[in-house]
Amino acid sequence: MQFEATLDFARGADAADPLRGFRAEFAVPRAPQPESIYLCGHSLGLAPLDAAARVNEELADWRALGVAGHLAARRPWIDYADRLATALEPLTGATARQLVAMNSLTVNLHLLLASFYRPHGQRSRVLIERGAFSSDRHAVAAQIAWHGFDPEAELIELGQGDEPLGIDQIEAAIAAAGDSLALVLWPGVQYYSGQAFDCRRIARAAHAVGALAGFDHAHAIGNLALDLPGDDADFAVWCSYKYLNGGPGAIGGAYIHERHSRDRQRPRLAGWWGHEASSRFEMRPGFIPADGAAGFAVSNPPIFSAAPLLASLELFEKAGVPALRRKSIALTGYLEFLLQQRLAGSVAIVTSPVAAERGCQLSVRPRMAVQASKLFERVSQLGVVCDLRGDVLRFAPVPLYNGFEDVWHAVDRLAMAQRQLTG
Repeated sequence: MQFEATLDFARGADAADPLRGFRAEFAVPRAPQPESIYLCGHSLGLAPLDAAARVNEELADWRALGVAGHLAARRPWIDYADRLATALEPLTGATARQLVAMNSLTVNLHLLLASFYRPHGQRSRVLIERGAFSSDRHAVAAQIAWHGFDPEAELIELGQGDEPLGIDQIEAAIAAAGDSLALVLWPGVQYYSGQAFDCRRIARAAHAVGALAGFDHAHAIGNLALDLPGDDADFAVWCSYKYLNGGPGAIGGAYIHERHSRDRQRPRLAGWWGHEASSRFEMRPGFIPADGAAGFAVSNPPIFSAAPLLASLELFEKAGVPALRRKSIALTGYLEFLLQQRLAGSVAIVTSPVAAERGCQLSVRPRMAVQASKLFERVSQLGVVCDLRGDVLRFAPVPLYNGFEDVWHAVDRLAMAQRQLTG
């Protein structure tokens, strides 16, 4: 697409967008101003309009059916997790058997680290990116300490701040760690810089030295076209309140490679809902894991939290991941173009300029004249909903509900905020 820095171009691009109708499926906030521009789906996705109706239907079935709702609700609660797993298939490239909707991101990470971080002999180290999302680092450090090791000695943190990490650097670090490495835990998209990674090559490099590869796809699922089996990931975890629009604190999810879900000897923190369905209600003391990723579940899913996610996943199915990815590349490209046209010399784009190395987020750092916190405060007052992490502002034009005009107005107001602060 050949971009132009005009409002007419943005409106024309929106008119030609085959996905433009999906915006009407979401509640777009009207605060802090009636004409606010919401570019914060990387932090909390918007509410599908159907979410409230779904929750109300579950409440109505609870009132009308009580315990019978487990089998007789319009969407029987007993197989709700299975329904969600099927809906996650097109977003992950995996089969429902390899997927499980459960818990929250960090709970899932702890559960799977308990299974997949099994230090033995000299193989005890974990590789993550420097500046990893705090919760990931906390979980990994806690797991290392749980096994009696020193996190400061066993944790390898690769990178310098938000400088882009080339795949060659990552592969070299894995090779250098060699047989001391137990696990690589890497993000699909780095939360701060917005950099997307080649997870297939990372997994291949980890396996080449005898380590396992797990991925945090919190910022990748619903954002990139994932192929978890093709990547040969051993496991992956994610949340659902960002690009999946499941609502604050929404139920998360996990992927388990078939080779591990079939391995009945792999240690796991078992719970009743992970027991095979056919004998679950016999209440026998012995644990027989359910087939696939479901065998790693602990508790039955919270229905009122899962219902909004199901509403959102149905919209993804209608839109199609390939079409969403094409629009995402165009939107982010337009955001980059306008920033370079309107704010060249005033801001630096931290995120990679290569489309394959980013999702729909651009992280923007003001140069010397304006502090990031001041620019964030002023652009927020002008009605642009983004967020501030450290010294960068993060903007995410989400293809399900954002358009080119949103991007145009966001950059126009950012330029206005810059002028106001610098005189």
